[in-house]
Amino acid sequence: MRITKVSKTETSYKITDKTYLLTTLLLTPSLLKNRTMNNVFVYCEIEGTTVAEVSQELLTKGRKLANQLGVELHAVVAGTGIKGEVESQILPYGVDKLFVFDAEGLFPYTSAPHTSILVNLFKEEKPQICLMGATVIGRDLGPRVSSSLTSGLTADCTQLEIGDYDDKKSGTHYDNLLYQIRPAFGGNIVATIVNPDHRPQMATVRSGVMQKALYDGEAKNEVVYPDASKYTDPADFIVKVIDRHVEAAKHNLKGAPIVVAGGYGVGSKEGFDQLFQLAKELHGEVGASRAAVDAGFVDHDRQIGQTGVTVHPKVYIACGISGQIQHIAGMQDSGIIISINSDPDAPINQIADYVIVGTVEDVVPKLIKYYKQNSK
Repeated sequence: MRITKVSKTETSYKITDKTYLLTTLLLTPSLLKNRTMNNVFVYCEIEGTTVAEVSQELLTKGRKLANQLGVELHAVVAGTGIKGEVESQILPYGVDKLFVFDAEGLFPYTSAPHTSILVNLFKEEKPQICLMGATVIGRDLGPRVSSSLTSGLTADCTQLEIGDYDDKKSGTHYDNLLYQIRPAFGGNIVATIVNPDHRPQMATVRSGVMQKALYDGEAKNEVVYPDASKYTDPADFIVKVIDRHVEAAKHNLKGAPIVVAGGYGVGSKEGFDQLFQLAKELHGEVGASRAAVDAGFVDHDRQIGQTGVTVHPKVYIACGISGQIQHIAGMQDSGIIISINSDPDAPINQIADYVIVGTVEDVVPKLIKYYKQNSK
């Protein structure tokens, strides 16, 4: 067994390592030029009167994008009985203007009225960017809005940046486009997708990918309460939710300070039992790669990566994980990364702070033993 200290480079943090191919894709051909740039919008999801954490994460990112563009950050929320309840959960993240649509029939969420509200509001406000959570609601609402506005949408982005683009075919230069960055083609490349000509530029982001933070700068904090009936049609409310069942979370993987994650190299469900024991000793949670989940070693709700949960623990222990780009997208911002792998050349080792070369069956029991001996 060999332990190696690995120094991180700048490219290790980003998924644009030379091992992967960075491509640029265009959503639509060039039709319009020099579009007027307006504000950044974030659609805020709610459960009752509680704003979803992913929406607060996107408000934080939206504020940064708005500052880069020199525009305002606007937010929109729709529900029933939310006036006076949601403002304090949204405005502290640097929102200049909040649109609160409060009316009967807007909660629980149904597709038609929320789509009508956003489509008609965006026709008035003409935002240049709209961000949504890549949730059940976001995956339903985002495509409906983008289709109605013929704007295009990039799902499950892992990074959002502002930059310029030169269309070599037409010779057109575009300033300050939204770089919508996400793994593509099975995770074999990282694609930077731009939408030069249609607005808004729309993107969805999974919960945990961005980190939320209260804004310490100045924002207008204006709140308006539009009449929802002017943005919807009575036919939008034909579908009604009769009953709802919300299952409580089984674990706190996303918020855990220590994550012990296993890959296909763990070998079996019994192998994961050791990881659960180690996580229990460390007061952490157990995660897994997609390969381990697909093999049936652990439940899907513990999957970390592009198609799972994004985590930001202080310590991330990767056991038998090769380090495919889809998995790295979900844990690359961890404080300290420890890799346990029998392959010294595994891709995960390139971003690890410490590498333990050895089998999971050999190393994990020793970690449990020594931790018990040296902890009080």
